[in-house]
Amino acid sequence: MLGALACATVASAEVRIKDIATFEGVRENHLIGYGLVVGLGGTGDKLANSPFTRESMRGMLERLGVANIDANLLKTSNTAAVMVTSKLPPFARRGAPIDVTVSSLGDASSLRGGTLLVTPLSGADGEVYAVAQGAVAVSGFRAEGNAATVTEGVPTIARIDNGAIVEREVGFRLSELTNFRVALRVPDFTTATRMRDAVNVELGAQFAQVLDPGTVEIRIENKANVAEFMSVIENLTVTPDVTARVVVDEKSGTIVIGANVRIGQVAISQGGLTVRVRERFNVSQPSPISIGGTTVVIPDTDLDVEEKDSKFTILDGDVSLQDLVDGLNAIGVGARQTISILQAIKSSGALHADLEII
Repeated sequence: MLGALACATVASAEVRIKDIATFEGVRENHLIGYGLVVGLGGTGDKLANSPFTRESMRGMLERLGVANIDANLLKTSNTAAVMVTSKLPPFARRGAPIDVTVSSLGDASSLRGGTLLVTPLSGADGEVYAVAQGAVAVSGFRAEGNAATVTEGVPTIARIDNGAIVEREVGFRLSELTNFRVALRVPDFTTATRMRDAVNVELGAQFAQVLDPGTVEIRIENKANVAEFMSVIENLTVTPDVTARVVVDEKSGTIVIGANVRIGQVAISQGGLTVRVRERFNVSQPSPISIGGTTVVIPDTDLDVEEKDSKFTILDGDVSLQDLVDGLNAIGVGARQTISILQAIKSSGALHADLEII
């Protein structure tokens, strides 16, 4: 019955700390740059509509020794201005390759077959951390004729695997740490406390303390083996606690109900009123010998109202997730009707969980 109802499993399994938390300072850094893609087969920017592309071309040619170029005379359609984005991995060393994404900035119709020219990639501090260049790979395509156009995917977004080389490292030394913090992806007091207890039991002393629902601070004793110490911590297992929550996506009719959801005692009935409207059009013609008669169209409407007996199902107090699903299946409702029922239960105060509609 509830084909689109996803039931979360009971959150009792132990998981590794590395799967539910991150180490403070061990993270990626976003990089961005502006560049030019050349070699396009007439699918680049229209320079009349993209003055920034024209000026970028003129500046590039001047840096390469082609001076005294009148930008207004540039008419090529084989060049596109692009934004280049990437993520600098933690502890990336100088000379390491990283992937980049190339996105059209002007009105180019496709980047297929193009080559990205040397593009510096800067971080939030304005410093250049990598340099990108190379042939772009486009997954989409675009074909057009005089009367039709076919576009598959997004041909104005491309990717270059290992398309950038790291030129500057982010300063971060593990050996200088006296302690480090573990940040939970989903802050929770109970989970943080369990994480602290797991660390202290493993190390045999009070090395960890809870700073807030999302942060556990761990003291480092031996600075010579910080990486090994962090490896031990991230592989410890804990049982995360979760908030009772029901998530509803009205657009797709998907419902996800957490294992800790509880329902107070309620009686549920799903209405069965069906209205059918059928339209027919009859043609009335005048008699063969009549004078001045005209042919007219006469609408004929049939309206039927059918009301099925509604069924009630009663859920006893503090029922579980399985009881809720069984009760909804008992009255034969689908996912769309279930959304309305859950909203009504929440309004009545019987749904002991957060109801989140996205």
